[in-house]
Amino acid sequence: MQITKKRTFNDIILGFFLLSHPIPVLFHIIAVTIFTLLAAWPHFIWNVIVLVIAAHAAMQVSIAMLNDYCDRRTDAQSKPEKPIPRGLILPREAFITGLLMIAIMFVLLIPLPLLAMVISVCYLVLGQAYNLGLKSTPLSGIVFALAMPLIPLYAFAGVGHISPIIFWFVPAGFLLGIALNLANSLPDLEEDEAQGLKTLAVVLGVRRSFTACHTLIVVCAGMIGILTITGIVPANPWIITPVLILSYMAVVGMILFFGPKKALKTRKTYFYLVTLTCILLAGGWLIGVLI
Repeated sequence: MQITKKRTFNDIILGFFLLSHPIPVLFHIIAVTIFTLLAAWPHFIWNVIVLVIAAHAAMQVSIAMLNDYCDRRTDAQSKPEKPIPRGLILPREAFITGLLMIAIMFVLLIPLPLLAMVISVCYLVLGQAYNLGLKSTPLSGIVFALAMPLIPLYAFAGVGHISPIIFWFVPAGFLLGIALNLANSLPDLEEDEAQGLKTLAVVLGVRRSFTACHTLIVVCAGMIGILTITGIVPANPWIITPVLILSYMAVVGMILFFGPKKALKTRKTYFYLVTLTCILLAGGWLIGVLI
């Protein structure tokens, strides 16, 4: 008979911390914070800004927690270091806490404009659909591609400032969303393939997934450049130019230091670099348009 180690209070705290996927969620919080501050500029109503950021953070944590709950059986085989397989958190605790975070999200959204609530619900549905099975299909990339543009739309709706320029973030977010999905899937690609999962990264394979990530970022940057040069989307060239240069430099760095022939452990760092590049590109573009 296997003897289960009794959990300490510190074990439980650590478990919930890991269950929230702190680094990926932090990137989302950084992104929504940047977009919210830009949307509110120059008239900052701080209680509204805090509610917008906190509601999105609660939603992201709920998606992360319910992701681990849904994956608890496969994680027990392939990722025993995760909090549920390690016994730090019980499955029912992850499930209940994930639902609690959704409830907190709705409470925080009540004082905000209705459109912010609608956009958040759309994002939540996409996130939970990903958890409930779409992550194992090529549609996982489409889910990311649809969800990413909702972040700036939500931020602007949350502070009551909807500008036509924001809707240009839909095609940009679509491109960057697929890139983020592929980069996020790369560290687990071989395990997913061995388990018979058909994620977009598995269908493309390692080499083509890396190539697609680079290409999508370059295409998005090129689109921003064309929109700026033609004046279709007027933007400050003194801001857009360095943003595009840094984004292209980041892609060159990805090609030189990451790829299918590099060690598997480098792929997680690659995902963080892709994420930061996407934030730089989208956030920098918005700054250039608004300033």
